[in-house]
Amino acid sequence: MSCVAALRAAASACHLAAPSLSDEQVAQCLAITDGLRARFLPPAFSAQTASLLLQLPAEQTASLLLQFPADLLSVILSRLNTRDLARLAATCRSLCRDAPPPRAIGPVEAELRRRAKARGLDVGSFLPEGATSWVACLLKRNRRDAQMRQAPLAVGPEHSMFVDTRGRLLTCGRDGRARVFLGHFLDDPSAICRNQMGPPTPVLSMQGRRIVSVASSDKCCLALSADGEVYSWGDGAFGSLGHGDTGGRLVPSRIESLSRIERIAAGRNWTNAAVDEKGRLFTWGKAILWDEQDNIERPHSLGYELDSETICQPTPKRVDALSQDRVVGVALGYGFTLAVTDAGAVFFFGFTWGGVLGHSSLENEVLPRRIEALLLTGRRFVAVAAGAHHALALTEEGELYGWGHEHANGHGHEERTPQRVAALIGQRIKLVNARDNSSSAVTEEGELFTWGDGPHLGHTDHRRYFKPERVEGLIGIEVAAVAIGDKHTLAADADGVVWAFGRRVALGLGTSGPEGRADVPAPTPIPMLRVRVRNSP
Repeated sequence: MSCVAALRAAASACHLAAPSLSDEQVAQCLAITDGLRARFLPPAFSAQTASLLLQLPAEQTASLLLQFPADLLSVILSRLNTRDLARLAATCRSLCRDAPPPRAIGPVEAELRRRAKARGLDVGSFLPEGATSWVACLLKRNRRDAQMRQAPLAVGPEHSMFVDTRGRLLTCGRDGRARVFLGHFLDDPSAICRNQMGPPTPVLSMQGRRIVSVASSDKCCLALSADGEVYSWGDGAFGSLGHGDTGGRLVPSRIESLSRIERIAAGRNWTNAAVDEKGRLFTWGKAILWDEQDNIERPHSLGYELDSETICQPTPKRVDALSQDRVVGVALGYGFTLAVTDAGAVFFFGFTWGGVLGHSSLENEVLPRRIEALLLTGRRFVAVAAGAHHALALTEEGELYGWGHEHANGHGHEERTPQRVAALIGQRIKLVNARDNSSSAVTEEGELFTWGDGPHLGHTDHRRYFKPERVEGLIGIEVAAVAIGDKHTLAADADGVVWAFGRRVALGLGTSGPEGRADVPAPTPIPMLRVRVRNSP
């Protein structure tokens, strides 16, 4: 009866206010009424109806929601997307109780906790250091988790990949080594003869599939669909494409043994990785690493034991050594792998390259081993990135640690164990990216820092930057996604506009520009392209 009484009270309030309502407000009330009816009769309460509540003035929204019984309110909140839930938390304080223990959990926090639990995320019992609000903390974590799961940009040696606002896969650039990375062979055979595409072009063979993430290496490309399916194409040597053979693919082909995948990573040395919705890590590809300097074989970066005669793992295989952990991020370097878990631990396995594994010891690791130097910091880590011979790890507080080769670890000198990047102290980092001999970091405010070796860092010159430097050409622009390569870099702003700099042909901007320049020195928007990021249409 309490449910019925609450609904009657809400109806009475609407009846009294009816004379002063505009036609638009009346239409909104009718839509809400239809939603309430759908709550008790199929179909269920819709997300569209729930969002209409937020179009009312904040006071009316709060007053109306507070009259709903708890079970109906939970249904309404469950239909809101994260952005609308954040707006509700900001405008309806009575729904967002956030007092210190002992306390009653408010409806918004309860919904955020439900979502985290459904994804298997470990929320914990104590607020992170410096945090004062569970709702703000959970909202931030939800956004960060979604942001790290979806990468709308990727770069290869001389090609680029994009996911536009419609979820389409687009590629551009060229492949000068007779391995096809662009995926347009069946669409435009003449393009393969030229080994080059013009501006970003949709891959027609992927039409009808909504893509959310892309990844690329110097060997192959990966694309992840909204349904959790993984597609691969390129050079299939050593089973790098995951199809059970060593043949190449000219167009994207689904990896049948993978399903419900949430994260993908493409690495050098014919090795790739994926993480499914349960946090299980899968790797596949080349099972040996030849060290030309010492003329011997080194441990591979797959994370599991293989017999000495095996040279490749041609289908994705689970890394059982991490079966007790929920992996939330993975990065692949040249002969080594990083994995970060939901508990905030970072694991390394593979070849040390003189200390890149992050341990003081120079011993190589076949199986995952936790990096104790990061454990001793007392920080919870949320993301990792890997270059050819360096590595980066990001804490929940936005602190960045780097180690490995001096070119791009952020220190300007070699570090065998992780050390905080001094040049970024005072900045809260939200995104980190690395590739070969270069790295990038994006602050909470959306400022982009790059460093490393090459003319693709956006600093308008060709000299090396061993420590992070702000990209001046993007000051005032909120960067939301980055893909950095060894010859060109892509950065998407909060509206989905893609800013590019580096090798011109890889950006789909032709082979030469003003004064015959083959590169784009400063950030330049790619015409007629919007990628899928937070505020994109």
